[in-house]
Amino acid sequence: MLPTALYRARDVRELDRQAIEAGGIPGIELMERAGLESFRVLRERWPVARRVTVVAGPGNNGGDGFVVARLAANEGLPVSVILIGDAARIAGDARTAYRRLLEAVPGLAPVRGMAEDTECIVDALFGTGLTREVSGAAAGAVRAMNASPAPVLALDVPSGIHSDTGRVLGGAVRATVTVSFIGLKQGLFTGEGRECGGEIVYRDLGVPDHVFARVKASARRTAYRDCLGLIGVRRRDAHKGRFGHVLIVGGDHGFAGAAWLAGAAAGRTGAGLVSVATRPEHVGALVASRPEMMVHGIESPAALDPLLDRASVVAVGPGLGRGRWGATLLDRIVSTDDRALVIDADAINLLAQGSVAWPGTAARPVVYTPHPGEAGRVLGEPAGILESDRFAAARALAEVRPGTWLLKGPGTIVAEPGAIPRVCEGGNPGMASGGMGDVLTGVVAALLAQGCGGFDAAVAGACVHAAAGDAAARDGERGLLASDVIATLRPLVDRL
Repeated sequence: MLPTALYRARDVRELDRQAIEAGGIPGIELMERAGLESFRVLRERWPVARRVTVVAGPGNNGGDGFVVARLAANEGLPVSVILIGDAARIAGDARTAYRRLLEAVPGLAPVRGMAEDTECIVDALFGTGLTREVSGAAAGAVRAMNASPAPVLALDVPSGIHSDTGRVLGGAVRATVTVSFIGLKQGLFTGEGRECGGEIVYRDLGVPDHVFARVKASARRTAYRDCLGLIGVRRRDAHKGRFGHVLIVGGDHGFAGAAWLAGAAAGRTGAGLVSVATRPEHVGALVASRPEMMVHGIESPAALDPLLDRASVVAVGPGLGRGRWGATLLDRIVSTDDRALVIDADAINLLAQGSVAWPGTAARPVVYTPHPGEAGRVLGEPAGILESDRFAAARALAEVRPGTWLLKGPGTIVAEPGAIPRVCEGGNPGMASGGMGDVLTGVVAALLAQGCGGFDAAVAGACVHAAAGDAAARDGERGLLASDVIATLRPLVDRL
């Protein structure tokens, strides 16, 4: 089981320092432990592999790799070392580890290229300190590791991944397994880091608990299992009025499906009542396909008022559009001050472009659920810039507009002022299809309706949605539909 705490590179350096100074563990001992734990993982994952190639740089990450090479040689495994950089640059504890390797394997000389018969590769090229793009011989080594059919064990972070952001710095190793030492690096759990990290294995290297108490985590990972028990078992005398009334507002011309998906997801997540306010021509189709929903044809803000009076949570945005119809309805919704809100999709776009004033948050929870494009419009930045540092983007959203922000994507991040950001685990590439965000909106709204606070509803909603997507993808990821995810929600939600 992985710990929940995630750290930036500077935090891990501080943990290292505290382990040495306050924990009384010499730096070379930490390096020996890292190498030993890595070698154990190598033998556990690939017990029949014989020929091992260690790709090492001159820094401490390379030092960990030298320990692995020595331990492999001591067990009689044929070992090759590809050293990127001048051996004269190896210093400190890494120099000691390199000397021990040469003493254990007399005559060992670094080789230039990857042998075709390599059965396992150890990536010890760069550690957590990499901030520049990979180039030159190092870039060639990264390409060689990726081109080899052999599995790759990355030490601490796959080389070429920015350990704080998960961004690929020019090129990155696609590891089969990554062993993360002392503190989990936050970049492994979002963005491109998720793709390159492979299976994540954690080893604390025997660092005592009091050391971890000295350094605050920069984020926390949360999985579906961490949300169990959030809303509790329903009483035997329960009635629908106890579980909230969710109003979905959306579904402009041509987008009735978005409102349907959000409403159906809210119902499957346990909302006591679900209403939908949409274009009049969509009413018949929505009622026929989901008769449990109360569907209302709305053309003006005044017609929305009776529905707002009855609702406990309003989710606005799925299929809303950016025209006058959507803008006037959104304006009426945000001008109220006593309804919990989930704001998604075009509702965020309308707010970002200034068509409607932003809602206040003093008297109610407000959860925003943008994808990177919508978040970029809020911050005035291209989506690609935001994706290069999703943690910074989530923090910036929460600073610019108070409320709970759920930044969707690989490794969804939830942030709000004063809270440690959460990274949602789970989900799969099959969920990259239309309507998935509408389902998430409905899930979050239903959790709010059942008494969750905004931050908890966003975190649990993201995790439940991801778990439902994984359950729906058991028969394959390609061709996965948003409605397939709705079909898997009920047993997962029931455990909350």
